[in-house]
Amino acid sequence: MNKERTKITDSVEETFSFARQLASECEVGDIICLYGTLGAGKTHFVKGFASAFGIDPSDVDSPTFVLIQEYNGRIPIYHFDAYRIESLDEARGIGTEDYLYGDGICVIEWPEKIAGLLPEQRIDIHIEQTGAQQRSFKVVYRS
Repeated sequence: MNKERTKITDSVEETFSFARQLASECEVGDIICLYGTLGAGKTHFVKGFASAFGIDPSDVDSPTFVLIQEYNGRIPIYHFDAYRIESLDEARGIGTEDYLYGDGICVIEWPEKIAGLLPEQRIDIHIEQTGAQQRSFKVVYRS
């Protein structure tokens, strides 16, 4: 059975803090899928998430043009931006499945583009901008 919770943040700092807290619950093999429009706060979330593993937040940026960023921390973080991926074959061609079943944690922006490759067990986070700085995070733990 899936479990879910919602968190509202009122600033970038609160988003960062919430992401760190959620990261403290994660372990090797976890897959975090970030859903939201452009500007929803996905990359800010990843900065906070990665910082929980000793990764400098200033080293984290959106991998829109390289598709995957690897961050080496206490646990490796594999940050995907699937926005530009055209097909599941293209996603397979860049080694997506090796990362999904590898030795780190995958954080995926625009996961709907590679939905056919995602395992059922994952954490889906739906981010909605509800004010100038306010964000709503609906976290669904899929099993």
